[in-house]
Amino acid sequence: MTWNNLAGTLPGGAHLTRLSDEQFEKIHAACLEILGRIGVRVDLQEARDLLKKGGAQIDGNLVRVPSPMVERALASAPKKVTLYNRSGEAVMPLESNRCFFGPGSDCLTIIDHRTNERRKPVLQDVIEGSRLCDALPNIDFVMSMVLPSDVDPTQADSYQMEAMLSNTSKPVLYVSYESKGLVNAIEMAEAVVGGAEALRMKPILTCYINVVSGAVHNEESLRKLLYLSGKGLPALYIPGSNAGVTSPMTVAGAVALDTAGALLGLVLSQLKWEGSPFIMSAMDPAALDMRTMVSPYAYPERGFIRSVSQRYGLPTLSLAGGSDSKLVDQQAAAEAALTMLADVFMGGNLIHDLGYLESGLTYSFSQLAICEQMVDWIKAYFREVEVSDATLALDEIERMGAGGMYLNSKHTRQHYKETWYPGIFERGMYPDWEKKGKQTLVERASERVQKLLDEHQSQPLPPAIQARLREIVNQAACS
Repeated sequence: MTWNNLAGTLPGGAHLTRLSDEQFEKIHAACLEILGRIGVRVDLQEARDLLKKGGAQIDGNLVRVPSPMVERALASAPKKVTLYNRSGEAVMPLESNRCFFGPGSDCLTIIDHRTNERRKPVLQDVIEGSRLCDALPNIDFVMSMVLPSDVDPTQADSYQMEAMLSNTSKPVLYVSYESKGLVNAIEMAEAVVGGAEALRMKPILTCYINVVSGAVHNEESLRKLLYLSGKGLPALYIPGSNAGVTSPMTVAGAVALDTAGALLGLVLSQLKWEGSPFIMSAMDPAALDMRTMVSPYAYPERGFIRSVSQRYGLPTLSLAGGSDSKLVDQQAAAEAALTMLADVFMGGNLIHDLGYLESGLTYSFSQLAICEQMVDWIKAYFREVEVSDATLALDEIERMGAGGMYLNSKHTRQHYKETWYPGIFERGMYPDWEKKGKQTLVERASERVQKLLDEHQSQPLPPAIQARLREIVNQAACS
């Protein structure tokens, strides 16, 4: 492992990489061999036609991409992708070592913060989750968090997009189930910002495209990629294999295959529109737990693919803040903290899945609130320390002398607020904690969630735009 000192959103933070220059060159060479000699399956004719025109060899749906095509794509893709809020402010410049945090999407179960009971989520949970993310200061972008069970599942993505755009002004990371859902989502976003060109110039969303694996590029994923690239909008093209199942069991082999798949997506995006913004995967292929047959979310074999993808200089999506625990408990807190801190050290740009439990099957607003407090802690940890005459305080030290008491000094009163203070983490005396009801962290987090939902009002959309979003959803429901 090596460390690079790169400035970013978290100033002064050390940048960790898990592989040497020689190891990267071997991984990159393996990716080029997978693409150029072994070949990958591409299940969309339009994609094969683009690749053939660009110089690839086509044998049925097996495609072999020569290395010069990859190098050209790496040269043409922008090294910085910026996401904007609804007001047109550049709030998420994805580049270098800058880290931004958000939840995940589409969990099948939710732990209700009001009752602590597991239940099926509904559309109201997407609405409340979007408002909660809008209110939490250290949550930078919004995802749907849950899959609502009270709407048509084939149209759920359109309902989710309407709920998110209506209840937050923060950027949206969106998942669509079919390409028509993506078209609906982009149409809604264009309505919000004032048209296709306005959205291209200042994108308020990007789409998370699930790809079967680095070796298999399914039709729907390719359609979504080409649709976004054709509009000049950023795309997240994420081959998501399971090591030992759809990719090799070894870390190096699994990472090489998934990275090759991401590079295939990059090539296609640049063939469709040269200079189209593209976000690389930095999500390590999780090895299937052979004892339980579960694909874990909080595993220590992480960061290797980020060490590869960061060498290409493109923005990345990574995964942290999730847990394999079934409850909001000590395991959930420990795994969320470990994975988030690891991803920050690795320099992940879009860090998603805060609030995930049960290996991505269950969501918790309380867990999200705990993760948000952890992000605040992490930011304080990486905050640059001012070293100046004023902060060295030599005059104050001389005035106090040996054994002086600084508690009541003017210098202390001037600077004590510069220290980090927790919101829902407890650090008082035991008797004081008793007087406040002996609340656990989960109880304090749940209380904060409810307080924010009761008090926070998201910036509303103009009625005409809100009506347009509803019209798009209704059209989708009738199609």
